[in-house]
Amino acid sequence: MDPGNPLEMLDHYDGDDVTSWVSVCPRGLWKVQQKRTGEKSQQTVSNSADDASSSHFPRLGSMCRVRVRLKANMEEAGGLVAEKVNEKPDPSLTEVTDEVATAFPRCQDSVLQVPLGDWITLRLGEGQCDITEACVEGMRAGEKCEILMSPVENGLHEENMHLCATVELKAFSPGKETWETSPGEKWEWVKSHKERGGVRFRSGDVWGATDSYSRALKLLITLYGHMREVEKKGQQHEAEEQRDARHLPSADEFKTTKAELHSNMSLCQLKLNQPERAKASAAKATQLEPGGAKAWYRLGQACQMVNELEEAKQAFRKLLELQPESPAALKALKNIANREKETNTQLGLRLSKMFS
Repeated sequence: MDPGNPLEMLDHYDGDDVTSWVSVCPRGLWKVQQKRTGEKSQQTVSNSADDASSSHFPRLGSMCRVRVRLKANMEEAGGLVAEKVNEKPDPSLTEVTDEVATAFPRCQDSVLQVPLGDWITLRLGEGQCDITEACVEGMRAGEKCEILMSPVENGLHEENMHLCATVELKAFSPGKETWETSPGEKWEWVKSHKERGGVRFRSGDVWGATDSYSRALKLLITLYGHMREVEKKGQQHEAEEQRDARHLPSADEFKTTKAELHSNMSLCQLKLNQPERAKASAAKATQLEPGGAKAWYRLGQACQMVNELEEAKQAFRKLLELQPESPAALKALKNIANREKETNTQLGLRLSKMFS
């Protein structure tokens, strides 16, 4: 096999043992193809999860001992079996005792977002590295896999640029399926993702922020039924007791948080030049929280981008009701008026030519 031939590289990742998906990275979307190697670690692996059965997979909240190594080409990737055969077992790697994940910053220039070549601890569900977490979710302790990554530009898969890496899962601690997670635990995850999204956005990691807000919204959906039950029962003392135990939100806090997440998503989608999605997200935010000035402004911006000027004017006028003399709203309405005037002038010229 020619390691420099993209077609032969892709052929290596073609078969029933290959799983494909699209992951979010700071630089955008990347297509990932994962191939099982069928190889186990030379070290004896033990998990603290359910008597260390190798049939169990990491779940939400699992602390996973992982090593990621970048391969220069597919020829090297095919030599996984020969690597590290004489490596002496490291007892510290056969179980996960870390209470916190390995700390490392997100980097705009990195696709994998993890220190390469070293054993690290990832907390599954945090979204520090979408690609690595997605691999680990389906791996057993001691397994290795190969991954081929290539960027997706404007919805199209770029086949002329590839990165190849190996992922090893040494061990993991117990975790939970989403349906096993208590409402209070889900709410803590929601707040964590929301905060992480803000940090990422301020650092310029718009794709990463979008991923964090999306994760938070998905968890809020699973909380909706529980919040409705509490609201219907009208048992205030029970609701207070539950909030004290697990810091659950009130109905108003739940709705406000959901509105803020949709509004934040809209801002990210505007930055990523996705006006239709931004419009839908901002509209949801205004429905949930009609007094949210930022959401009305983002709705107006999105409508402008898709040339829905009447809807844009309505959004900006609503913003003026909430914030009279808002410079942003006044400027936007002035721009729309100028744009409409220019359009009408051009239309008049075309009509005059038709009947002259």
